[in-house]
Amino acid sequence: MISHWRKQLLAGICTATSGRGDDSAISYPSFGLTDPASQKTLSLEAAMALLKTGTAQPGSLLGYGNGRSYGDSCLNRQGAVVDMRSKNRILAFDPATGLIEAEASVLLSDIIAHVAPRGFFPAVVPGTQFVTLAGAIANDVHGKNHHRRGTFGCHVEALMLLTSDGRTHRLKRDSNSRLFAATIGGMGLTGLILSASVRLMRVPSLEIEEGVTPFRGLNEYFDLAEAADDANEYAVAWTDQLATGRREGRGLLITGNHAEFGARKASAARRWLGVPFGMPVSLLNRPFLKLFNSAYWCTKSKALGKHKTAYQGFFFPLDGVADWNRLYGPKGLYQHQSVFPNGEARKTVPALLAAAREAGHASFLTVLKRFGGVASPGLISFPRSGYTLTLDFPNRGADTLALLERLDRITVEVGGAVNPYKDARMAPEVFAASFPTWRDLETHRDPAFLSDFWRRTAMRLSTEAGGDSRLSERIRVGTQSVNSLKLNRFVGCSGPVEEGTAVSGT
Repeated sequence: MISHWRKQLLAGICTATSGRGDDSAISYPSFGLTDPASQKTLSLEAAMALLKTGTAQPGSLLGYGNGRSYGDSCLNRQGAVVDMRSKNRILAFDPATGLIEAEASVLLSDIIAHVAPRGFFPAVVPGTQFVTLAGAIANDVHGKNHHRRGTFGCHVEALMLLTSDGRTHRLKRDSNSRLFAATIGGMGLTGLILSASVRLMRVPSLEIEEGVTPFRGLNEYFDLAEAADDANEYAVAWTDQLATGRREGRGLLITGNHAEFGARKASAARRWLGVPFGMPVSLLNRPFLKLFNSAYWCTKSKALGKHKTAYQGFFFPLDGVADWNRLYGPKGLYQHQSVFPNGEARKTVPALLAAAREAGHASFLTVLKRFGGVASPGLISFPRSGYTLTLDFPNRGADTLALLERLDRITVEVGGAVNPYKDARMAPEVFAASFPTWRDLETHRDPAFLSDFWRRTAMRLSTEAGGDSRLSERIRVGTQSVNSLKLNRFVGCSGPVEEGTAVSGT
């Protein structure tokens, strides 16, 4: 059942520009808001009719859930997006095993509210609870505990997928396994995910025992990171991207474990603040962020030792501010997330932060995490063993794009990868270097499904690589550099938590 607050949220995200139903022009943007162009939309019923009769045209469809993707992997401006919001029911939950079955557009917040009183929680949650189940699978999202639980896809047991040949497939690891693997992290390109069964983890409570450890420089963080992962379910670091001089590299290492005694009832997903309209200029400018970073450092670094905190503030701090993406100004924001090998991190992170400062750009969300060795079952998935840095910037046009290209080069040159699920502009050769096996997904892509991201990367690679020797060479060199990272990935997801096993602090 869809709740009142979710209706308000969706009403704010999707604003109709036409009064028609199945075939109307509707603004279904990406969360980055860098391109406000409207998209054609189809109702789920209309799309299913085309798929079941085999009449969907090539590249004409793409599922759209709650619009939390930063880039253009959720856009299909040459075709149509399929409004999946009506698929929002929880179908079954077994508290003996922690297995939940739900339709595609159930939000993670809905799942948490449903299972928390029985002592369960999703094994992996991203930085917002307002993502749909299908979106979490299609983007193979990760959280603050990749070192223990891997990606969201590691906990998917089965999928129901509708394809353009009119068939509904039940996919499992040991049945239709290649299509199952292509769908996890497949960006919605293998068909419409109708429902999924996911294994949850047992927790003693929703509340989190949080620990905060200030570090004065990045080398100090790297000295702490592995031990923090070993001792805690969750670990993430914030770093002050604008700090220079003796403060350069300072930040906060934040760890957490589910409290042994605490609340089990999920609190309502309240939006305490909101940004009711788009800002004429970015409010997240350099002077403001220098003040914000200093205040955050001073306030948070005083909270030494363990203390109990609400799960929403720990996992989803920005969910309390409705439409916070509007703060970046009329041109939206770009987010850049990279991953690179452990052995390259101590030189790569400072280089990325310095590049942003030298370009005069300030990042509001500067997050540093360590990925573990639990590989995703997906054919292409962003997380892999190493460190990941996330930066986001107000869109200042050509200057911002030039900076992002520089960040791409720094990343790929050390055998790293750029996250496609958050991207709106990476070059095809950067994508190929980051994901040398991208052709495996193209092989399993349903011909009726396409996104703006796939058009400007994989489809260009498919058409240009054979005839452009320079492009082919750039792809070859980039692929060689990233292969060394790929070879170090461990194989296989961690198994499901045993029945009756509680996840708590160590």
